[in-house]
Amino acid sequence: MSESVTSAAGFAVNEIKMEGLQRVTEFQVLEALELHERPSLMLFNASEAKERLEGIAWIRNASIQKFYPGTLRVMIKEQEPYALWQRGSITSVITKKGEVITDEVDGRYANLLRVVNHGAQLRAGEIMSELDKFPGIRARVRAAKLRSERRWDLAMENGITVRLPEFDVDDALAELKKLDDQGGLLSRDIVAVDLRLQDRVVVRLSDDAAIRRQTTIEQRGTPSSTGRDT
Repeated sequence: MSESVTSAAGFAVNEIKMEGLQRVTEFQVLEALELHERPSLMLFNASEAKERLEGIAWIRNASIQKFYPGTLRVMIKEQEPYALWQRGSITSVITKKGEVITDEVDGRYANLLRVVNHGAQLRAGEIMSELDKFPGIRARVRAAKLRSERRWDLAMENGITVRLPEFDVDDALAELKKLDDQGGLLSRDIVAVDLRLQDRVVVRLSDDAAIRRQTTIEQRGTPSSTGRDT
């Protein structure tokens, strides 16, 4: 039976109901359906259209139902943006599994954690779950950089770098929180906090802070042996 005959017999698609669209546009859906002028609902290949829809980056899965005489119902489940993944000059929105959704990144994704370097996309959930235990710290993290595919450095919003150990990350973050709660560590004039050693925390002063500290020591007449790192 030809498409023109079935359309003429009252089986033409005359209504399309779409559900679940947030970031995917109606135009993208219509383009994937590949409907021609007065298409036949009877001859419309829903399984092929489903495959085309699921080829759209933002669509996790899709289903299409036919309701005679002339209605198509298209239900979309979109991907959930989980983090931003940066490698070199390229930044992408990724899923929790590390799959790239899109390279078109704008202000809508500003609150997502940015993970940096190759391999970081597959371990974003790992550092996210650790940071979620410390929401006050998490809110101040601008990016998490994977180092040698073993451990993370946190880039804080004020420019401080926090070097985390390969293991016992939650213990290191708990120590960081305690130091910040007690003495405002992350608000001081420093450039780095190194938490990689179990028995000590190493703090690197900014150049200006190091000069001020050295001047104070000299004024007290006490020789300095600690240099810029304390």
